[in-house]
Amino acid sequence: MKLIYKGKTKDVYLQDDGNYLLKFKDDATGEDGVFDPGSNAVGLTIEGAGKAGLRLTKYFFEACHRAGIPTHYIEADIERATMTVKPATMFGKGLEIICRLRAVGSFLRRYGDYVQEGQPLDYFVEVTLKDDARQDPPITEDALDMLGILTHEEYAVLKELTRRITAIVEEELAKKGIELYDIKFEFGRVDPDKQIVLIDEISGGNMRAYKDGRHLQPLELEKLMLEAN
Repeated sequence: MKLIYKGKTKDVYLQDDGNYLLKFKDDATGEDGVFDPGSNAVGLTIEGAGKAGLRLTKYFFEACHRAGIPTHYIEADIERATMTVKPATMFGKGLEIICRLRAVGSFLRRYGDYVQEGQPLDYFVEVTLKDDARQDPPITEDALDMLGILTHEEYAVLKELTRRITAIVEEELAKKGIELYDIKFEFGRVDPDKQIVLIDEISGGNMRAYKDGRHLQPLELEKLMLEAN
C-alpha cells in the first residue's frame, strides 16, 4: 500500500488491488481554533473527529446507495478510521459542488447587500475550483465547458445529483430535529464508462447543520445523528 496524497483531513493510499484507502484524520478546517467547513486551511484538531466523520460518511453513502445514487464507496472500517473506495478521476484538478438552503458563509459575504443572514435558498447550486492558493474561486457552467473541465451535459448531471443527495441528507437530519443550511460535495468519473459518482465524504466536516438555531460542531452532529442508530 502506497501513500499518494496527504490531505487536510484525509490521507489517500493506493492498495495492491487498485482501489484506494482513505484514512480519516482528526484535523478540521477553520481559523484560529474555530471550525468552519468553508475554510481552506486546517484550523484545529478535534479528538475523535476522524472516526465521527467516517461514521456519518458510511451512514449517508449507504443511504445514497439505497436511493440508487452512484458513489465510489466500497466499505468502511470505523476502528481504523479508513474507507475503501473505487478509483475515480477528478474533474480538472478538482471541483467542490455546494448546495445552499440558507444564506450563510461565503454566500452571505459575497451577496450581503441582497440577502439577509439565514434567508432561505431553494437548493442553490454553485461550483468552485479546488484551489487553495486562489481561495477556491467560484466558476460558472460556461467557463467549466470552455476550459474543458466538464461539459454542459456533465454539469447537468452534477447539478441533479447534488440536489438529490442534498435532499437525502436534509431529510435524514430532519428526523433528528436538525436543519441543514449548506453542504459541499465532490464528484469524479469511474471507469469503465466514465460514470459520474459521488466521492470523498459526507460528514459534519463538509456541511453546516443547526439545531434550535445553534450551529452544530462535527462531533456533536455525529452523536445526535447516530445515537439511536
